[in-house]
Amino acid sequence: MKILLVHADFIEYEAKKKAIQTAEDLEKPGPVRVNEALVVFCSVEKRDEKVKDKIISNTVKEILDVYGQVKAKNIVIYPFVHLSHEPSSPAAGLSVVKGVEKKVLEKKVKVKRAPFGWYKAFDIKCKGHPLAELSRDITAEGGKELGEEEVPEALKKEKELKSAWFVVDTKCKFHKISMKDDKITGFDFRKHPKLEKLTRHEMAKSRDVKEEPPHIKIMRKLELVDYEEGSDPGHFRYFPKGKMVKALLEDWVTKNMLEYGAMEVETPIMYDLEHPALKDYINRFPARQYSIDTPNKRVFLRFAACFGQFLMTHDASVSYRNLPLRLYEMTRYSFRVEQRGELAGLRRLRGFTMPDCHAVCKDIPQAKEEMMTRFDVARKIQNGIGLRTDDIELSIRTVKDFNKHHPDHVKEVVKRWGKPVLVEIWDQRFFYFVFKHEWNFVDALDKAACLTTDQIDVENAARYKLKYTDVDNTRKEPVILHLSPSGSIERVMYAIMEKYHMQQQAGRNPVFPLWLAPTQVRLCPVSEKFIKDVGKIAEQLEKQGIRVDVDDRTESVGKKIHDAETEWINMIAVIGDKELKSKKIAVRFRETGKVKGMSLKQIADLVRKETEGFPSRPLPLPKLLTKRPVFYG
Repeated sequence: MKILLVHADFIEYEAKKKAIQTAEDLEKPGPVRVNEALVVFCSVEKRDEKVKDKIISNTVKEILDVYGQVKAKNIVIYPFVHLSHEPSSPAAGLSVVKGVEKKVLEKKVKVKRAPFGWYKAFDIKCKGHPLAELSRDITAEGGKELGEEEVPEALKKEKELKSAWFVVDTKCKFHKISMKDDKITGFDFRKHPKLEKLTRHEMAKSRDVKEEPPHIKIMRKLELVDYEEGSDPGHFRYFPKGKMVKALLEDWVTKNMLEYGAMEVETPIMYDLEHPALKDYINRFPARQYSIDTPNKRVFLRFAACFGQFLMTHDASVSYRNLPLRLYEMTRYSFRVEQRGELAGLRRLRGFTMPDCHAVCKDIPQAKEEMMTRFDVARKIQNGIGLRTDDIELSIRTVKDFNKHHPDHVKEVVKRWGKPVLVEIWDQRFFYFVFKHEWNFVDALDKAACLTTDQIDVENAARYKLKYTDVDNTRKEPVILHLSPSGSIERVMYAIMEKYHMQQQAGRNPVFPLWLAPTQVRLCPVSEKFIKDVGKIAEQLEKQGIRVDVDDRTESVGKKIHDAETEWINMIAVIGDKELKSKKIAVRFRETGKVKGMSLKQIADLVRKETEGFPSRPLPLPKLLTKRPVFYG
């Protein structure tokens, strides 16, 4: 059985004409309306006919699970044969939907069933939150999301692994912690509330999002990003301003990775599902994949750059003199079939841009040393973006045996971090890595999302037959590091917008770092007669590399300032007779609310100082506001 679940403000339907001769009789003619409902569109399939009882039971389980999460008041079972290419016989279909209705009623839930076998007109209003539209493929074994790939063994094993949890303080003392009845014991979190939120999030291992994260409204309001309804859930459209911000972030990460010594490469986005090394690795990596059929073979879309970089290294001639060998790619794009209930704006999505850097190292000692070098590179990247140590909490995951033989490594990372760190120690290794650190942003909903991460991989060199020639001319297997220096670019955008939302809640005026701001300076002529002169001023600032635009609309000065504020423009200048004569422009700084008289040179010098060392791109939209389309709202 296939079902589509929609949490709706209402559904109104009316049976119009019999679709089959055996259509059931109507209770009464006319429209039926149900408010505050979980609407279950369902299609019984031919394969269900021999296992009807199990299908009914598993369907009811899925329906009641979602019903409880969204807190609907009613359930509407709506037969909808078009969800399946292989529907059951009408008799079997009616039997199953009646069985589902009966079992739901047994749970004392208000349920209404639309008539079976009729063409129906209907009107529905979906609520639009992250859990408002879900799909399930129900089999005798249970339910899974429609189109969801098989779950890798790594994800299954992750739930079975036994581990111990600790907080390691700045003196490198291990405090063993536990959680019972939502209370964490073993460490005093009063001075570390964000670390407590991270700990609670990680120990509960819950990724579902039950309310809309604040950054979604911000990204739409600022015309940066929006959902793409024409694609699969978890994929987005980037408006010109959002594309520029994303591109600048990519440029910033790449600049720092190249300066670190990484060699930039490019690899395919799809790989053969039957390739022995790749097939084995898929089941060792905790992520779901998209798989597709090509004219030649069945392939999967990459969820990281590992595949291409490992295959490239396998074919290379590598000496100990080349180590650590650093390969880097800004993957546009990587793909993971995250579960629908976990999708939440730019925080967790299915198609994303991941900067991915692997370092092939001689051995564990070299890998540990290289990891600390990369740690400092990642800190520089995050600081430049505007995410400081105060904004991020660090977690470490390692294996008991590795920690026993390398107890210094956790301590070295904690010392370098400078704050208490959450540590999970697994009893045994299942994944390909023995140690990893994760930089977690805790958002306005107290959900944690990993940004930077680096891992010590002791398994894939053997899997991909990677070798290097040592000083004694023998061939040896290396150790591999997996680094995402910033996390996915989309998730970085999520983090900074969530941070800005929390700043607003605290009464502050958020702004993008000047190098990231789509418009750095907005010029507002006091009336139409000054537009030409203001245009010349804009040209002078443009020549200095400044992203400047002109509000040439026939609006009041107050309206222009207000709109610039709501667009988070960093620097706003009103220009009239006084400013043209004095050649001093009163510049309003959104972040502080202060106004300062400045010459064009002073403005240019300030922008140059604050953006020095960062990448630059031109204004992403027409300079005059009247020439711009409205992309959202």
